[in-house]
Amino acid sequence: MFKSIVVGTDGSDTAAEAAREAIELAKSVGATLQIVSAYEPVPSQRLSEVRRDAPEDLQWAISPRSEVDSTLEAAAAPAREAGVAVNVYPRQGDPADAILDVAEETEADLIVVGNKGMTGAKRFLLGSVPNKVSHHAPCSVLIIRTT
Repeated sequence: MFKSIVVGTDGSDTAAEAAREAIELAKSVGATLQIVSAYEPVPSQRLSEVRRDAPEDLQWAISPRSEVDSTLEAAAAPAREAGVAVNVYPRQGDPADAILDVAEETEADLIVVGNKGMTGAKRFLLGSVPNKVSHHAPCSVLIIRTT
């Protein structure tokens, strides 16, 4: 069924929920889990200012590479504990592009993303990352309802 499953993470609750679902699915079908996190390098003295001014759904991507590595390892640990084969991919650039690139490179069968927890009038719209991934994915996409 699925041999390679890609999931993106930014350390948020939404991403953690999507990662948990991806781990369970990968474990149940014996798939390898590809965990992706994107970052935009910013000099540390400007980091908080740039994060504050960025759109909310992109703030997480503005972080030092070391934070991305920590985020990836935090997401990979439960997968390894569950006996799931896992690879991590820190990628510079747009989060959706990073997920799509890894999906293509690994010939993924499935991408798992969270819906970003939209509420109110926005509940009919996906966040920018799941929206872009769902429209441009080279494989099936599972959108986890996280709210």
